[in-house]
Order: sequence, then C-alpha cells, then structure tokens
Amino acid sequence: MSNIKENIEQIRQQLAHSQVKIIAVTKYYGVDRLIEAYDVGLRDFGENKVLDAINKIESLPQNIRDDSTFHLIGHLQSNKVKKAVKYFDIIHSVDSLKLAQKIDVEAKAINKCQKILLQVNYAKEESKTGFSVEGLFEAYPEIRKLKNVKIEGLMTMAPKSMSENELYALFDGVKKLKFELNSKYEDSIEELSMGMSQDYLEAVKCGSTIIRLGKKIFD
Repeated sequence: MSNIKENIEQIRQQLAHSQVKIIAVTKYYGVDRLIEAYDVGLRDFGENKVLDAINKIESLPQNIRDDSTFHLIGHLQSNKVKKAVKYFDIIHSVDSLKLAQKIDVEAKAINKCQKILLQVNYAKEESKTGFSVEGLFEAYPEIRKLKNVKIEGLMTMAPKSMSENELYALFDGVKKLKFELNSKYEDSIEELSMGMSQDYLEAVKCGSTIIRLGKKIFD
C-alpha cells in the first residue's frame, strides 16, 4: 500500500488549494488495488469498459460498494447502456444525442435519473469520439429535455503530444463552453472532467473540477 499512499499524499499536496475531485482510474488494476486506494481515502473510481467494471464492482465488499462512486470514463457502446445505467453513478463519455436518448430510456426503466457528462472532442482528434463544439450546441437543448438524464457538466481529453500552452488553451476553451451553455440556457452545470496523469496540473489551473488519475496513483 505504501506507493499508493505516498502517491496520494503527493497529489493532495500539489492540489492543496483546490477542491478538485480525484477519480482513481482502475482499468489496468485489480480489485485489491482498488481496495488499497479506498483504504487511503479515495471514494471515486473510474473504469473504461463496462463488463470489466461490473466484475470488479461485484467482487468488492458491500461496504465499499455502498460507500463509493463509480464513473464510466470510456466509450459507451449502445448495447452496453442497460448495464452501464445499472452499475455506474456517473457516465462521463456521452458523445451523441442518440446515446443520451438510449441512456434516458434505460434509466427510466429502473426509475433512475442518470448523471452524465457530455464528452467534447475539442482537439478534433479523429481517433477520439466526442461532440464537436458545433455538435454540442446542437444536441444540448435536446439532451437537457430528457427526463431521466441529468447533465452534470463536460468532459474532454487532451492529445498527449500537446505543449503546455496548447493544453491551457484546450482546457480553457472547454471551460468557456460550460459558461456559454449555462448562460444561453440559464443552466447551472458545474463539472469539468479534464486532466489525466500527464496533464492534470494544467487542467486544474484552468478550472477542472474532476481529474482522472491512473498511473499517477497506482504506479
């Protein structure tokens, strides 16, 4: 447990003046490592793949399951929506109106209001999914009408090859999108899920409220 505890302490010292939420990304790590992270105080856990996550969640002691928040941060296929809605508290990777509508249907079926984030492909990477800026403004008014979906905020991923200045521009751009949506629709979405192990410090400086850390915590 020593490396996880030391890593978390270092991260918390770096973020001492921030209220940012840390998600421990456990996609490459087993249940035992998740429990170690829980034991040093983390309560938010992120997974990329629905079925892998379900196996881990169901293997956890009940008290940890009940006391933790589970985030789906990877691409969600439509045929996995029903299971995702059942097991995840927040889905970060909603990248189309069609997917949001599917989530709404499945959430209604179990009398749940599913919290979601809208994924924005701000860097226009062909290898990544997510709304374009134009697509986000087209889909947003339709998604916000859904009764069993609650938009909590926006999510984005930065290309690994970006310079520090480019990272600041990207993260600041997504923050401005949040403000524009809130202003246009008189909404109060708050969350910005921005920043991973290689760029979380830049993301936090730009107003990120959620960072997604894997290697930084577990390696």
